[in-house]
Amino acid sequence: MPVGLLQVELRLPGAQTLKDKRSVLVGLLTRARREFNVSAAELDRLDDPKRAVVGFAYLSNDGRHADEVLTRLLDQLQGSRDYYVEGHVLSVG
Repeated sequence: MPVGLLQVELRLPGAQTLKDKRSVLVGLLTRARREFNVSAAELDRLDDPKRAVVGFAYLSNDGRHADEVLTRLLDQLQGSRDYYVEGHVLSVG
C-alpha cells in the first residue's frame, strides 16, 4: 500500500504575526484537504511568522497515482501569491 509524502517549506512575506501566518495556513491546509483529499499539518517553524514547514500525506493503492496527486498539489502551491515555496521533498513508498 503506497503512501505519498510531501513536505514543503514556505516563506510568508506578508505575515507579520503568528495570527497572520495562521490565517494563511488554515486556508492552505483546508483547501488541500478538500481538493486533493490529503492529510495535512504544519510540521515545523511553528513560532516563526515568516516561515512554515507543512506536510501532506496521500494513501493510495497505486504509487503513480499518489505521486500524481501530490505533484498537482505542489503545482498549485507554487502558484500562490500569499506564500512562496522555498523547497520541497516528495516521496512515495
